[in-house]
Parts: sequence; C-alpha cells; structure tokens
Amino acid sequence: MAEVRKFTKRLSKPGTAAELRQSVSEAVRSSLLLEKTKVVEPLDYENVVLQRRAQIYSDPLRDLLMFPMEDVSISVIGRQQRTVQSTVPEEAHGKAQSLFVKECIKTYHSDWHVVNYKYEEYSGDFRMLPCKSFRPEKIPNHVFEIDEDIEKDEDSSSLCSQKGGIIKQGWLYKANVNSTITVTMKVFKRRYFYLTQLPDGSYILNSYKDEKISKESKGCIFLDACIDVVQCPKMRRYAFELKMLDKYSHYLAAESEQEMEEWLVTLKKIIQINTESLVQERKDTVESAQDDDSSSQGKSENILESLERSMHPELMKYGRETEQLNKLSRNEGRQNLFSFDAEVQRLDFSGIEPDVKPFEEKCSWRFLVNCHDLTFNLQTPVGDRAEGSPTNVEPFFISLALFDVKNNCKISADFHVDLNPPSVREMLLGSFTQAAGDSHPKGTPTNEHLIHGIAESHLRYIKQGVFSVANPHVEIFLVARVEKVLQGSITHCVDPYIKNSDPGKTAQKVHKLAKQVCSRLGQYRMPFAWAARPEKTKLQVIPGHLNITIECIPLELSSCVTASYIPIKPFEKGQENITIEVEEFVPEVAKYRYPFTIYKNHLYVYPLHLKYDSQKTFAKARNIVVCMEFKDSDEADAQALECIYGKPGGPLLTANACAVVLHHNQSPEFYDEIKIELPIHLHQKHHLLFTFYHVSCEINTKASVKKQDSIETPVGFAWLPVLKDGRIITFEQHLPVSANLPPGYLSPGDTESRRQQSVDIKWVDGAKPLLKIKIHLESTIYTQDLHLHKFFQYCQLVQAGAKEVPGELVKYLKCLHAMESQVMIQFLPVILMQLFRVLTNVSQEDEVAVNCTMVLLHIVSKCHEEGLDHYLRSFIKYGFRAEKPSTSQAKMTHEILAAAMATVLKQSADFLAINKLLKYSWFFFEALAKSMAMYLLEENKIKLPRAQRFPDSYHHVLHSLLLAIIPHVTIRYSEIPEESRNVNFSLANFLKRCLTFMDRGFIFNLINDYVSGFSRKDPKILVEFKFEFLQTICNHEHYIPLNLPMTFAKPKLQRVQDYFSFAVEWFTSVDVNLEYNLTDEYCRHHFLVGMLLRETALALQDNYDIRFTAITVLKNLLIKHAFDNRYQHKNQQAKIAQLYLPLVALLLENIQRVAGRDTLYSCMAMSNSASRDEFLCNFTSPSNRSSLIVEKDTGYGTALPNGHSMKRDDSKGSLSSEGATGSPDQYNTGENSRRSSTRSNVSHHSRLDQYEIRSLLMCYLYVVKMVSEDTLLTYWNKISPPELINVLVLLEVCLFQFRYAGKRNIARVHDAWLLKHVGADRKSQTMPALRSRAGLMQARLQHLSSLESSFTLNHNAGTSEADIVHQALLEGNTATEVSLTVLDTISFFTQCFKNQLLNNDGHNPLMKKVFDIHLAFLKNGQSEAALKHVFASLRAFISKFPSAFFKGRMTMCAALCYEVLKCCTSKLASTRNEASALLYLLMRNNFEFTKRKTFLRTHLQIIIAVSQLIADVALNGGSRFQESLFIINNFANSDRPMKATAFPSEVKDLTKRIRTVLMATAQMKEHEKDPEMLIDLQYSLAKSYASTPELRKTWLDSMAKIHVKNGDFSEAAMCYVHVAALVAEFLHRKKLFPNGCSAFRKITSNIDEEGAMKEDAGMMDVHYSEEVLVELLEQCVDGLWKAERYETISEVSKLIIPIYEKRREFEKLTQLYRTLHGAYTKILEVMHTRKRLLGTFFRVAFYGQTFFEEEDGKEYIYKEPKLTGLSEISLRLLKLYGEKFGAENVKIIQDSNKVNVKDLDSKYAHIQVTYVKPYFEDKELSERKTEFERNHNIRRFVFESPYTLSGKKHGSVEEQCKRRTILTTSNSFPYVKKRIPVNNEQQVNLKPIDVATDEIKDKTAELQKLCSSNEVDMIQLQLKLQGCVSVQVNAGPLAYARAFLNDNQSSKYPAKKVNELKEMFRNFIQACGLALELNEQLIKEDQVEYHEGLKSNFRDMVKELSDIIHEQMYQEDTMHSPWMHDSLNVFCAISGTSGDGGYGSLRSTAEI
Repeated sequence: MAEVRKFTKRLSKPGTAAELRQSVSEAVRSSLLLEKTKVVEPLDYENVVLQRRAQIYSDPLRDLLMFPMEDVSISVIGRQQRTVQSTVPEEAHGKAQSLFVKECIKTYHSDWHVVNYKYEEYSGDFRMLPCKSFRPEKIPNHVFEIDEDIEKDEDSSSLCSQKGGIIKQGWLYKANVNSTITVTMKVFKRRYFYLTQLPDGSYILNSYKDEKISKESKGCIFLDACIDVVQCPKMRRYAFELKMLDKYSHYLAAESEQEMEEWLVTLKKIIQINTESLVQERKDTVESAQDDDSSSQGKSENILESLERSMHPELMKYGRETEQLNKLSRNEGRQNLFSFDAEVQRLDFSGIEPDVKPFEEKCSWRFLVNCHDLTFNLQTPVGDRAEGSPTNVEPFFISLALFDVKNNCKISADFHVDLNPPSVREMLLGSFTQAAGDSHPKGTPTNEHLIHGIAESHLRYIKQGVFSVANPHVEIFLVARVEKVLQGSITHCVDPYIKNSDPGKTAQKVHKLAKQVCSRLGQYRMPFAWAARPEKTKLQVIPGHLNITIECIPLELSSCVTASYIPIKPFEKGQENITIEVEEFVPEVAKYRYPFTIYKNHLYVYPLHLKYDSQKTFAKARNIVVCMEFKDSDEADAQALECIYGKPGGPLLTANACAVVLHHNQSPEFYDEIKIELPIHLHQKHHLLFTFYHVSCEINTKASVKKQDSIETPVGFAWLPVLKDGRIITFEQHLPVSANLPPGYLSPGDTESRRQQSVDIKWVDGAKPLLKIKIHLESTIYTQDLHLHKFFQYCQLVQAGAKEVPGELVKYLKCLHAMESQVMIQFLPVILMQLFRVLTNVSQEDEVAVNCTMVLLHIVSKCHEEGLDHYLRSFIKYGFRAEKPSTSQAKMTHEILAAAMATVLKQSADFLAINKLLKYSWFFFEALAKSMAMYLLEENKIKLPRAQRFPDSYHHVLHSLLLAIIPHVTIRYSEIPEESRNVNFSLANFLKRCLTFMDRGFIFNLINDYVSGFSRKDPKILVEFKFEFLQTICNHEHYIPLNLPMTFAKPKLQRVQDYFSFAVEWFTSVDVNLEYNLTDEYCRHHFLVGMLLRETALALQDNYDIRFTAITVLKNLLIKHAFDNRYQHKNQQAKIAQLYLPLVALLLENIQRVAGRDTLYSCMAMSNSASRDEFLCNFTSPSNRSSLIVEKDTGYGTALPNGHSMKRDDSKGSLSSEGATGSPDQYNTGENSRRSSTRSNVSHHSRLDQYEIRSLLMCYLYVVKMVSEDTLLTYWNKISPPELINVLVLLEVCLFQFRYAGKRNIARVHDAWLLKHVGADRKSQTMPALRSRAGLMQARLQHLSSLESSFTLNHNAGTSEADIVHQALLEGNTATEVSLTVLDTISFFTQCFKNQLLNNDGHNPLMKKVFDIHLAFLKNGQSEAALKHVFASLRAFISKFPSAFFKGRMTMCAALCYEVLKCCTSKLASTRNEASALLYLLMRNNFEFTKRKTFLRTHLQIIIAVSQLIADVALNGGSRFQESLFIINNFANSDRPMKATAFPSEVKDLTKRIRTVLMATAQMKEHEKDPEMLIDLQYSLAKSYASTPELRKTWLDSMAKIHVKNGDFSEAAMCYVHVAALVAEFLHRKKLFPNGCSAFRKITSNIDEEGAMKEDAGMMDVHYSEEVLVELLEQCVDGLWKAERYETISEVSKLIIPIYEKRREFEKLTQLYRTLHGAYTKILEVMHTRKRLLGTFFRVAFYGQTFFEEEDGKEYIYKEPKLTGLSEISLRLLKLYGEKFGAENVKIIQDSNKVNVKDLDSKYAHIQVTYVKPYFEDKELSERKTEFERNHNIRRFVFESPYTLSGKKHGSVEEQCKRRTILTTSNSFPYVKKRIPVNNEQQVNLKPIDVATDEIKDKTAELQKLCSSNEVDMIQLQLKLQGCVSVQVNAGPLAYARAFLNDNQSSKYPAKKVNELKEMFRNFIQACGLALELNEQLIKEDQVEYHEGLKSNFRDMVKELSDIIHEQMYQEDTMHSPWMHDSLNVFCAISGTSGDGGYGSLRSTAEI
C-alpha cells in the first residue's frame, strides 16, 4: 500500500484545478510508469454553445443540439398511507417535547420530496427506453429455399402432367455408353422408359429403375436433339440406335420385335414433328421480318422501349422499371435491423435495478383467523325463553396468540374473542358494576361513542383477527386459552364436563350454579382450558370444540382496523363485521426490521409471578387478583389514565385491567398481557400501579348483603416508573410489595432510599422483590438505544442554545457506531436526516464533518450487510432533503459531504473505512446529486448560466474528490476488485447526473482526467471498469446534444444544389467539413462519442474479453439510438448515424480481421482469379495497392494472412513440421509485415469471432442505412480508392455473415452449443468472467463459428420446435433486412459512380467488387422477398453496364450465368421465374448489344455454366430446370420485337444444346461419391471439348476443385498447368504469346494433349489475353507449391518473368523472385530432411462384369497421397464399392499373381490391389538423380512375386524364382487424374541364380545409400550391417554363395551368370567394409564391444567367401586407406546403381 501513500503524499494543495490536474497526473504517472492513452482535451462546451447559438437555433434539427427546457424538477408526493387517516394523533406535534420524538413525528407526517428527471427513462440501457416495443408487431415470415422440404426435390410426375403427358412407356435395354467414353459395347441395363411431352412441346425419354417414377431418373434423352432412329441388329436382338445432333448415339433394345416396332414408329413420328416445326419456325422468322419494319431501325431502339412493345406482360413490366421505382418498392415494410438482435429479443431486465419505492409498512406473511364457535359437552337452552336452541351452560372467554416454539417466544399480541351467545352474556349483566375502581357501568352505553370515526359498539365483539409473521416456519403455533368466571378449584369446575353420566340433568345443575357465580364474581376470571394443535396427550382433556378458520390474505382487506383501531383502506362507513390486525412482535433481528413509517406507541405489561407464600402481613391472601393502572401522578386523588385496551364487551380503553385468579394459590403465576396506549410525552411521574386483592369465592345464598360486599380485600401494592434516564424501562423487573399506598409513594426510587424513606411505606416481607413482571415496548417514537438517545439529547441541547463543548459532538457521533442495528434500521430516515443536518450545520470544524460521514458510512454498510440497501435507496429518493445551513455564508450539504469524502479517501490510516466508502459510494454520490438538484431548484439557480450555478470552491472539491478516487481504482483494483468496480460505476452515474446540472465542459474535463488514469497496458479488469464507466456516461439521456452533431467549420456560402451533377466540382459535392476519421479534432468536437470510439479502437487490438466488452457497449448504444422515440425522424437518425462515421474508418482499419481470408473464405473463393485486375486506373498508384484487401495476399491462392494455407489433419496433410504446405509467402519474413499498413498491425491480434464480426457489422449497417445519401456520397468521395473498395468489401461480408442458415442448421447449431457448453466442463476454464447477463452466451458463440451459421439463439431456452421456428423467423428477417440495406447502398453506389464503373469497358477492380456484391446476394441464399428486389437490381445493373458483360473478358458474364442458372433450379417458383426472366434478358441484352447479330457470348457462357453446375453436382431438380427452360422459350416466342430476328430460334437452339449437356448429369450423380469415376467422367467431357477451349477449361477447373477438396494437390496443380497450357496454346496460335503448350513439357509430359485444340466456331467468342494467362500461371505456382513440387515452380516462373519485365511490374517481380527463393530453400530443406513424400502407387484391377460393367478386367495405377499403406487403400476401395454394390458383394484379392477370371465367383465384385514402385532402367536411373526426379513424370511401375517351379510360393535358395512385372501407363504421373489405365505389361522371370544376384545387388545398394547420405543414420546403418554380416548359417548372403558358387554347384549354371554373381559379391564385401569403417567413426565408447563383434563376423564371412571363390576378397589395410573417400563413387559405377537404390530396394507385396 506504500504506493497509494506515496501517491497521496505527492498531492500538494495547489490553487487551480489545472495545477491540481498536473500534480495528480504526475503522481499517477510516476507511480505507474505505464504508457497512457492519448488524451484529447475536450471542448469548452458552454462556450461553444454560446458562440454558435445562431447556428444551433437555425438548425432544423436543433432538438439534437440542445438540452430541453424543464429537464429537472422537484415534486412533492403526498405520503401514501394504508390507513384512512394519519396514524399520528392530531395534537402530537404540540405535545412532543423530546427532539427525537419530534423528528419521528415529523418523519411520519411529512411528504416525499422527489427530484424528477423528465427524460430519466432515456438515461439507461436501451432496455429501459419507453418505446412501446422493440419488436415489430408482426414479424413477417420469410420464405427461404433452404427451408423448403427436401422431398420436393424432384417432382418428376409434374413432367407428365403437362401438355401431351406420357406418350409411351415400357421396358427397354439401354447400352451404358456415353458420348465420350468409348467402350466395347457389351453392357445393356434393363430400364423402364417413359416418353413424355414437355410444356414447350419438346419430347423427352426418361429411364427409371422400375415402373415407379422415383425421385431421380437414371438418364434422359432429349428427342429434339435426335435426328434419326435406325435398327442395329448386329449389336443385339431388337436393338435400335437414336442418332443425335452431335454425332453420337444412344443404343436401346426392346424385349420383343413387336415392342421394337412400336417404339420405332412413335420415335420416327416425333422426329418428323420436330423437323416440321423447325422449318415452320424459319419460315415465320422470314415472314415476320418482312412484316415488322421496326427491325430495320431496331438498332437505335432502347432495349427498355423494345421491352415495352413486347406484348409479354412480364417483359412489359420489366420495361417500365427505373432505379427510383426499385428504391421505393424496397422501402416498403422495412424493419429495424436491431429488432432481431439477440440482445433485443432476449430483453431480460435482470440487470436493471428495480424501481425504488417509498418506505412502506413491511408486509409480512398474513393470515386471517376467523372464530366461529366454542362448544362443550354440557349444553342446555339458556335464558328466559327456555325453548331456544341449546348452548353452553356458562360464559367462556377466549384469547388467541402465536407462539414460536423454535425460538421459545410469543410472537403476537393476544387476540381476545367473546363467542358467548347473547343469552349467555346476559348472565354477566350487572357484575361489571362492582368491578374495582370502575366509575361507570360496563353495560350497554347510553350515548354511542365514536373512536377514529367508528362506532364503539362495532368494535366490541370482534371475531376476526389478522395475524402476520415476519419469519414463517413450521414450528409456529396458534394457541387458544379458554377462561371462565372465577368459581373455585379447577377440578371441581372441570368435573361435570368430563364425567358425563346424565348430561341433561348435569347441564341444568351446572347452569344453575353458574348463574349464581356470575352474578357475584362476574368480573373475575380463572383459567379453564387451552388448545394448540390436536394431538394425543397425557394431559387431562376436556371434550369440546373450538371452531376456527384460517386463510392467507393479501395486504388489502376491506373493513379492517389496525391494532390501534384506526381504519385501514378500503373501509366503508357503518361496517359492522370488522376485522382487527393483531400486533406482531417482530424478532429483534435487523433483517426482519424495517424503517418505521407510522405512529405507534404501545407498551405491553405481563405480570408473571407473585411470591406471597411467605408473607405474614395479611391473614387471608389466597385467591389473589392483580389489578393494574397507568398513572401520571402519585398524589392521593390522582386518577388512573384511561389508556389500557379493554376486553370484548367492555369499553375499548379502560383505566384498569385484572389478571386471572388461581384458586387457593399463594404464589400465583400469571399469563395475562395488558396493552397500554402510551402518551406522546412521557415524564418522570408516569408509572404503573399494581394493586392486589384477595377474592372470596364462597357462595352463600343466605348470607347478608354486607357479607356479600366484602368480596375483595386489598392485600398489597407495587409500582414502577416508566422512565429511567429518559428511556422507557423494559424487560423483566422485580418489584417489592407495599402493604399501604401513601401519597408521594414514587419518591423513594432506589433500594437504598427505601430503607430510610421519608414517606411512610410498609413493605411486605421486608421489601423483598415479590412481584415479577415483564415489559415490552412497541413504539415508533421512543428508542431504547442509549447511544441514539444521548446523541439526540445532545443535539437538542445545542439546538436549545447550550454552548458547544469542542469534541463533545464528535464523541457522541463516534458512540453511534455502537448503536444496535435493528434500531438503526427502524429509525433509519430519522437518524440519517439528523446526521445530514449536523453535517450541513457544521461550523468550520472538519473533524465533525468527517465523523458525521463515518457514521453515515457505518449505517450504509450495515444496511448493505443485512441486505437492506433498498431502504437507503428509498431514503435518498423520497426522504432525503438537503436543508439550508443555518448561517447564510455556510457551504451547502453537497460541498461539505464531497469534501469529507475526499478527506476520508486520502487518509491512509483507515483502510477499512476507505474500502467501505468505495464499496458503498453510490449512496454518497446519490446524496450529492440530490442535494445539488434541490439547491438549484429551490434557490432558483437553475435559471443561471451553467458556469455560475455552483461556486468555484465546489468545482475544486469535486476535482479533488475525483483525484482521490483514481488511485484506488487504477492501483488498488486487484486488492479490492469489488470496491473499485463499485466506485467506478457510481462515480460514472454521478458525473452523468452532473452533466445535467453543472458546467458540461468542466464535467468533460473530469471524465477526461478519470479516463486518462487508465493505461493502454491495463489488465482486463481495468479495461472493463473503463468501459463500464464510459457506457454509463454515454447512457446520458441527452447524449446526442452532448456530442453536438453539427459541422464545426465556417458555414459554406453556397451549397451545391444538384448532388448528382458530377461534372461540377466532383470532390466538393456536399459537405467539405465531413468528419469521418477519429482525428483529435473529431474527438474534441464530439467528446463522448470520440472517446468511446477511441477506446473501442484500442480494445479491438486486445484480447477477446476486452473486445467483447467494447463491442457490446458500442452496439447497445446504437440500439438505443435506433429505438429512441425522440429521434425517430429519418433526418434525426441520419444526423446521429453521421456521428458514428469514424466507426466505418475503424472497421476499415480492421478490415483484415472482419473480412480476412479465413472469414471471407467462401465470399472470396468465387473470385479467385480476377482479383489481380488492373486497379481503378483513374485514381490509384501502384504503391497503395499492397494494402488493399482486395489484392491477393502476395498473389497466391487463398493463403491466410500469416502465410499458411489451410492444413489438413489427416494423412494427406504434409508430414513436414515446418508447414510445408504454407504459401511461398512465409519466406519473406520481415518483408511481409512492412508491405501492408493494415496487415502489419493486425498480425499480433487474434482474429475476431463471428459474434464480434456480426455485432460490428450491425453497427456498420445501421450507420450506412441511416446516414443521409448526401453524407454517404461525400464520404465515398473523400476516402481513398483502396478504402472505397474496402467499404464495399464490408457490404459483401455483411451478406456472408448474416446469411440465413436454415431451420435444420439452427437446430443443429443449438444442439452443438448445448453439447459444448452445458455438457462439457472442459471449456469452462476458458470462460471469461463476464458480468453482463447475456455474457455467457455471446462470449462462447465464437466456438460455433466453425458451424458456419448464425447465432442469435436464445441459448437459455430449450430447443423446442417453437424456439427453433421463432429463431428461424428472426434469422430470416435479419438476413432479409441486411440484404435490402446492402442493396440500397450498392444501388446508390452504382448510381453515383457510374462513370468510374464504366472505365475500361467495365473491367476494373471497382466494377469487379460491385459485381461481386451483386453475385453475393445469389450465393448467400436470400429470402423470396429479398430476391425479388435483387433480381430487379440485377436487371438494372445489366442494362446499365452492358459492356462489362458483353465486351472484353467474360468473367462477369460467366459468373452471372452460373449463379442465375443455379436459381433456375430453385424450389421456389417465384425465384425460378425471376431467374429465367433474368437469363432471357441477359441474352436479349447481349443480342441488342451486338446490334442484333447474335448472343453467342451468353449462349456459350450458359452452356459453360450448365457444365460447371453438373461438374459441381449442384444441378438438382432436373424437372424444375426444364420448367425454367420452358419459361425462357416462352419469352422468346412471345417477345414481339424479336419475332423478326434470328433471336427466338437461337434461344431454342440454346435450350437444345443445354439438354444435350444435361444428359451427362445422370452419370455425374451416379458417381457423386466415387472420386476416381467422377474425375474420369469429367476428364472424358473435357476431352470431348477439345474444340471449345472455354468448356474444356470449365471441366479442368472442376476437376481441380474436386482434387483440392480431396487433398490431392499434385493432381489439382496439374489441372492448373493444363489450363494454363491451353490458354498459352490459344494465344500462341493467335500470335499473342511466344510459346504454346510445348513450353510446359518440362513440367509434365502429358501436356501435348492441349495441342489438340481445334479451331472452329467454339473459338469465336474466346477472350483470352496475356492478363488471363498470367493469372493462370500464378495459379499454377500456387498449386505446385501446395503440391510440394517446388522443382517445377521455376519452369512456370520462366514464362511469367518476361511478361512482368515487359510491363515493368517490379513489385510483382520482387514477389516472384521471393517465391523462387522460397521454393529453392524448400528443395534444400526436403532433400536434407527427406520428409517430403510425393505419393505411393498401387496397381488396382477390377473383376466382375455384372458390377463393374465396362470397367471389368481393367487395370489402373492409383496414386495415393504420402505414405498410404496397402491396408488403407484396400479399406477405402472396399468401403467405396461396398456402398455402391453392397458390402457383402465386394471382395479384395490379396495376392499379386495374375488373376484367372474363370476361377472367380461371378456373384462378387473382385478388386485386386498391389503395391508397386516406379521402375527405371539403369540408364534412366543415372539421369534421374534426385528423389523428386524419381517421383515426377513417371509411367513405368514394377512389382515382384516369388514362386518356385514346384508350384509353392517359397522354397530353398536353390529353387526360389521371382517374377518381375513391369506396368506402363497411358500417361505419366502426376496427371490431371489420380488413376491412369495400364496400357502395357511385360514380365521377366528370374531364375534362382538371378534372384541371388538381385538380392546381393539390393543389399549393396542399401548400404551404399546409407553411407553416402550427408547425415548418416547410425541406427539404420547398424541394422543393415547386422543383416549383412551377422546372419545365421543357412541364411543371408553366404547362403547364396554356398548354393551357387561352391565348386560342386557352380558348374550347373551358365558361367556368365556365375561371374555376375561373383562380381556382385565383391561389391558387396567392399560396401560392408566401408560401412564398418564408417560405423567405427560414429560409435561412442559404449558400443566398441558391439562393433568388434560385427567386425569379427565380417572377417568370418570374408574368410568363408574367399574359400568358396578361391580368391582373397578383402584386405584389412584397405579399410584405412585414402581410397575410402572416393570408393563410394567407384562402387556406384561398378554396381550400376546410384547412391539412391532404384527399384532395387523393393518391398514385395507381402511385406507392405
């Protein structure tokens, strides 16, 4: 803590605020030494507003600039009370004399004073806004294709229902042959065929598996492309051929001749119809051309005008469309985007403080006890009329009370009930007259007395009581006591009720006796019985019934009175059936207590015990009755006060009360409770007087009257003064009893004086304490607390003018800390007000103020500890009222309190107090605020200018308070997290309030000082504090005026009138002074928003939790603006949005993180190539290109910003640990970070997650949507071109981020979420400690980002169907609103930037980005409603920029065709119609663009797009697609202006072409899951399009996509190379490029395929250029890098470099050479580590005609990635074909031998898989030196199988033969396919001696390879050596020598072969020697012995070999000769191998 002390010591006491600021900032800085946030001094708000008064007043939106009048007011609220009249007696104030009593009465009487903030509702979180609803009344239900039922997928029955329907059907056999795959025609499949007529009149032949039309047809033949049908019996019986347009045929066969005939007739007829209609069409065209003269002027006619004339309703509608109309239709029924935000939807109010209510009486748990009747066994009719119904024979009296058995106490007052019927009550009449000391009779009163306005008679016999319990539990009992009139011994009285022989007689007898007793002793009672709950008991039981009902009741109950008989609302006059509240005795625990609000002053007295058994004073004292009175004097004639509450039937307030009598008991115990209404003012003479009587019980009927009179005999007196030291005496008291009562008996007070008294008192039993009583006080005006009493007493003295003793007040204040907490709670408002009064009237004594504050602090903390802080809130809001100081110059409460707070905070001694003050600071700040408000309003200072409202001294005090707080937050936060958080929050609330009262510039400075106390390097908790602080301040109700949303420049003289006449002053169109960046100026002018945005900008560079906090604060603030009903006009919203323009700049700075590659993955993937277009040529220089996100990251594929591409985790990922699959970029370390301003500062921040991005984008969309078009245009014109493109990128990202994922995904995501967060604890450690209620959910949404969906799910709810439907509704609406906002913006953008977009015929980056956004709409699946507008915009776009589509490069046209065609298969009819129309208009626009010649481009692009869709297997819904084609044809036929042209027939021709292409779909579909087959199919299609480069390219691109998806990067790279070669060849033939495809030969020998390009019509509209080629070559580099084939990159670079050099593209050259440098570095690395694996090869053969059809018997070489094992590929194929044919039908052939097909069971599909290795001849091996060369461009493979002549596989060395099989493929690997057919096979059989030679050769080669490596692998070397020299006798090399070289053996074999083997052995021995030598150098000491063993084995082997061959094989000394160094090369030369064994190191199949 020394830190803080040092800190506070350094705070001098300078004069001015500025100096003070200086001193604190130095103190803070030197103590923290941390880098601080940059501080911008805020503007002097009051001055600015004054100077710009004219500008503000003249602004039409001045409401946004000015605080409203009457912002704050005080209202006096009448105190709400439960009772009909006040509980305070009318004369109370006059009678009260003690200060405490007076203050209490004043408190219960006074009204509430509340400060009202008129716009308070607007000063909190958006959830508190008073708007009717955040959610729209009715959320529209949007239709999305993704939600359409999957089952609707293919409704082929609809095909048959139209036009002609089904013409013919039946079984046919179909030859499985495609236009391109040539196979031997032998496979016919039986299929069921339907011949159907389509809606447009054309015919189609569909085949299905059986008669049922299943979902997908197995194939379709479009007959409009059929030109003839002929029989072909040679192929099969009853076969016929359908000849198609494109020179290929379909072969079908019928089951019988008759069927064949029928089919032939039908088909011929159809062909004839087709031919005739064609002729007719041509004729029509010619005729209408003659009719329609307009066609001659057609060229000049606008396309919209011609559409108007089309006579087709749809086309005419499109003809009338304009931008303006489109905009208007978009604006209908728009929603507020924030309505669907998760936060708004959740709208939980859990964090919002409940409304503060005024103090009210505590409502405990209440229940009503209703007493009905009490009956005993003895019953008889009573009274004069004996014939009445029977009743009890004597009166009984009941009292009920609650007892708490657990805490052993009584918890309610007694409730007395008289249930006696009138006839029984009459028995008592007259007895009351004799009651002792009673002056008037207690019968029926003569005049009706009113009490509190109620007739007393109505309160006499109350039978209903309301009990309340503060602390309910099961051990609370309601106990009833029953008493009767005093009669005698209890046994005697009870007997008749228990012994019941003759009930009738006994009842009469008892009744008769009772009558006598009642008349004599009627006013005395004796206990008779008691009851609690019924249970078995050993006690004597009196049979009887007490009938009571109990029910719980609310606080409101009619006709009820309080325990003091005051009527409670609602109360009707004259009500007889009244209920009374029974007083509750609340436990003396603070938590059950509550501040008193009503007047109540009751004293309960309980006589407990009189010990009279040893007294000798009185002879007769047995049946003792105790009578009590309350008196205010001890004079002889003093009357008792009538203030004791009476019993039922008697008066309500009486002067005395008696206890029950116990018969013949000299030491009686009592249980009675006597309740007294105390007077308001008590003095010393008030006392209780007890009188004791002996009662005579004998009933003697004959006795004389005199005898009757002596019923009572007095037997003693006792008394007790009520006050002692000014406080009421309570608890148990023991009193002596006197035998007499002389006047003035009170004077001897204490025991001492009793003994020597002046008054003559005769004490009984020597003044022993004989009477025990208990007293309980229930008063709201008297306190029993000594400290509180003394404090008020002292204050009263001072107020009365007594001289103050210095330090005395402080002493009493300090004593208040010891006050009891329940007393403190009960008198809370009284105590607090008194303390504030003392504080305010403090004379210059600082100590009093501080001590006063400390007591306040003590009380506040106690309330919090007891959980009763809501009472403090009530006090501040309603009760607290700062009083004026008594002297006029004195300071006001707020100033003194603030100064005292600062003093406390600066005392370094009392840390406990400091911490409490920080923790509960809210109370003090609220008090300050209220005091300030009342001072301003009551003194009318509110009318003054703000600067003059408060004295400078107060400004100074506030500033020093702020400075005192700062270190406690910024330094001590970790030690006191809760305290610092609280003070941070309450300070913010206080400053927010001050903005309403004080000089706003001054408060801005305070805010600034506080925020500057935080540092950029702060820990998370402090950043959270800072944002909590800012959020609170920014929630100010007048936050907008505080930010002054106006321009801060000299007013511009003339505004440009026409914003869109861009010719005039283009760059100064509207508002030159637009502030759109976070500049210091902006932050000064718009202080709060500037500060928030600055802090958010810093937070975005921080970790997740901090970013999350900042983004949430910002978003919630914008939500608040959006829903604030004061600012709903669009101009107001526009101004507010304009304030947040710098937010857009902030997003642009973080564009990489919001729209980085990883985020935009799918958005960007589409535009892979075109992003290297020339940048906007009119306003950019190459230097800023690098910072563009739209530029490729260094131009390679989709590498991520850190230079690594996506890595796979399976076996296909690279084994290289250094990220070998990264992009070439990673080698330019250091360079890369410098290249781009945006990237460099992003590198070290983690990427934003989906929740963050969505939140930021929502804010962006709000700004873009709300800001005015003028502002938007100005902004766009002001920012730099790269930023302009990034602004568009943000729009594109919006579409991507908010796309609708579909109901199914929403459910999935939700389940995943629950699984992840509810089920698993593992995540919990990473959970941030978020305070916000929504925190948990959003914070973890980031984990869902992988599920690519949207996440506004309310995760607290279960996943019920309804939840998901609702969620989908929200998601759908969000997506739609986002789309429409983006559409608005982009439409406005194209309108404004039309000229720039048309640059270079629309081929420029700006156009590309705008077009990408238009496409993104279609890619991200919009709702039906949004699509309608999207298509309208697309129509406008095409007609506005035709050249971009129909001139130059085709990228845009191609991309559009692809996406629109996709929509043509939509499940939504409206979308299909719109898409078809758009496609039609695209053709028509193209046709018009070529001056009505042709629409060749669109024609070709549509065909290409269809092919692509088929390739991507994205073309579902064939029948729907047919329908779209029909719509298009229909348009063409009914488009009148086109009738005369070739257009309609061209359209028809196109549909025919499409149908032809479509025929490939069925097969694609079939092989969707089989990658090899799919690639083969696509490859055959690519081959068939040799004459149409575009289409060939399409299929190659598609293949590349599949390869990348499957992780086959080498094959993908080859596809790229082939595509590049294709374009190069095209350009070469056009003389536009020096080399053709031959330039690529070094990369792949397969490239000559691309030279087969035919030049025909297909090449007419091909727009390849050098630019396209460069892009493709760059794509090759990227692909080859990913494939790890670094060696080939240089070959591609050789083609790019000349182009770059020619264009002076030095930056790109730098990049390229950097890439080359990277590639060569990689080559060295992989050669060194040998970790690059370029694939494994297998021979795969298929057998099984029924399954594999044309594949049967075919052999392929498969290239598998990396180290794929034999089992891995076998399993893969087994699974793949198992899924196709059924797992039980597929078998793998294990061995590699030739398969005899006849031996195979035809019921199964057999697959043979064999491991093979690349095969090279010796010569070839010497040329292919590196590992790479031996794995690239290879087409020969080898495997070996062992055999013996005996037929066994293995035998002895002498009989072991080997068969070597060499396979040659039709192309070399790597190729565009993963498998290549084997087209040649040769076999070599090796005899045993050849096998031996081969084995030894292999071993030699292995050893040589190990020895020649740069870093020798010692373990491998030793293993190999051991295998060579330490082998058992009959194995290893020696076995071969013995078998073939021994003298007796060698003669059997040809001499040439024997010599060859000998030579091999010589090489082998040399190799072993060399290896041993090497090993000796490498080993350490521990292996010497092992090495010696090897050496000795080697010598033995050499010796034996030498003996066999008869020559010395090896000289020891050569081992140490210099020869060794070159020996390796010699070895290599001799053995004909390189250091790298060729196929020699083959593993046989069995080993793998």
